[in-house]
Amino acid sequence: MPKGVVDYEGLKSPQSRALRELQPKPGRPFALTKIGHVVLMTADLERSVKFYTGVLGFRVSDVYPETMMEGRMVFMRCAADHHGVALVGQAPGNEGNPGPQHELHHMAFEVATLDEVFAAREWLKKQGVKIEFEGRRRAGCQVAVEFRDPDGHWLEIYWGLDQIGADGRIRPPSEWRECFTLEEAVAEAPPGQDTRLKR
Repeated sequence: MPKGVVDYEGLKSPQSRALRELQPKPGRPFALTKIGHVVLMTADLERSVKFYTGVLGFRVSDVYPETMMEGRMVFMRCAADHHGVALVGQAPGNEGNPGPQHELHHMAFEVATLDEVFAAREWLKKQGVKIEFEGRRRAGCQVAVEFRDPDGHWLEIYWGLDQIGADGRIRPPSEWRECFTLEEAVAEAPPGQDTRLKR
């Protein structure tokens, strides 16, 4: 279609109208408050980090070496959230595969309360969605459930991502508390994270 053309008929088509009229299922026990962070694969980690820091003004919060994440991982922030963008380097052995070095690793959505993460886990299960991970990761210390959309994109619903204040203090690795269930994440909170449930 030529530049600048607005297809008024296409905008009013039954297919467009049907998509526009889709509504959330009733009874969903959580509300997404924002797109919290995006994690991208990159062909050249150093080049990409230099771009995000030097050109866009991001600051590095944490770095995972190869021993913690294949290809290494860099967490970056542009606000108080521990990370808004993270980059994963090209994993060894994928040089011949043109896809993975430029694709989405995962996208995360924030909820306002820890209770909502528990509610999201139960809701996803009721909808037939397989939970790929639940608990707490390391850097950032958020409590989350992770799953895939119908096309296989990895998604995360989380609460409690570390905030970086004006002093720039980042939680040291000695305070990370990796957990593999939500219940364990509540019981094994890192210093300063209030994991008391309201319900």
